[in-house]
Amino acid sequence: MKKLKIDLHNHTTLCNHAEGSVDEYVRAAIAAGIDVFGFSDHAPMDFDPKYRMKFDEMQLYRAMVAEAREAYRQQIEILFGYEVDYLEGHMDPRVLEADVDYLIGSVHFIGDWGFDNPEFIGRYEHEDIDVIWQRYFDEVEKMARSGHFDIAGHLDLIKVFKYLPKNDIVTIASGALDAIADAGMALEINVAGYRKPVAEAYPSPALLKAAFKRGIPVTFGSDAHTPEQVGLFRREAEALAESAGYRECVYFRNREMIPVPIG
Repeated sequence: MKKLKIDLHNHTTLCNHAEGSVDEYVRAAIAAGIDVFGFSDHAPMDFDPKYRMKFDEMQLYRAMVAEAREAYRQQIEILFGYEVDYLEGHMDPRVLEADVDYLIGSVHFIGDWGFDNPEFIGRYEHEDIDVIWQRYFDEVEKMARSGHFDIAGHLDLIKVFKYLPKNDIVTIASGALDAIADAGMALEINVAGYRKPVAEAYPSPALLKAAFKRGIPVTFGSDAHTPEQVGLFRREAEALAESAGYRECVYFRNREMIPVPIG
């Protein structure tokens, strides 16, 4: 089986906090030696609209990706997906039932607090860190048990600003990991954490080893918001996967999981 380099988590300017054209992202992926490249921009939702596309831009998004898929089909496989915020009462059937290759389920909110947004970092000073870590992973567990998603996005995003709990992280996340395994989902190794104060990938080595023990497959994502971020820290991500025991990764086509050797 041929080894492939997979990168399924990348954005476009439609999310209002990314830069660069679709062509620039694809050319960067080709230059980085990526074989399968996925766009999974922030899906529309009736909450926090500043940081996501609008519902009436969904067709434009699909057309942009389809055009690139055709233009570069001899050089790279391009996939189409969404990163969907799991937020009860705000997810929309137009997204959850969309014709996609995959959906990434992510948690960016604890209640109405966008905990990974630097605008709201001050709230950490007034919270019990162990409590908010548990609340976060309870939401990840509910996301996985919802049955809507193919990939769990940036599993331990709550560590982004390096506010770490006193309690054991694997214990805190155990319910979420069990739910991801039960749902047959994949877990992404997301390198955006290397660009953040925590300075490590999502998930941590300990969580990734716990995922491997549960038989949870992995995929890879740059979480690129500029073309220059595509493929960054690729070697580190692959080494992290292999150190946890992984020799295969997965990607999705038409919601079907496809395993391949790590590239």
